[in-house]
Amino acid sequence: MELTVNGEDRQVADGLTVAGLLAALGLGEDGIAVAVGGEVCPRSRWSEELLPYSEIDVLTAVQGG
Repeated sequence: MELTVNGEDRQVADGLTVAGLLAALGLGEDGIAVAVGGEVCPRSRWSEELLPYSEIDVLTAVQGG
């Protein structure tokens, strides 16, 4: 199935979840926020399957001063 992740088209396995996507991207779950279709996806929904052609934004927290 095809997804758009941070503006980049990607081919991924059918049935992929947000948690699975993060693992495939080599990201942990701490300090991460995810939006699906422009709406924040709470961690409680990270185990739900993503739909084909979903637009996903993955944001990582950055410390600075």
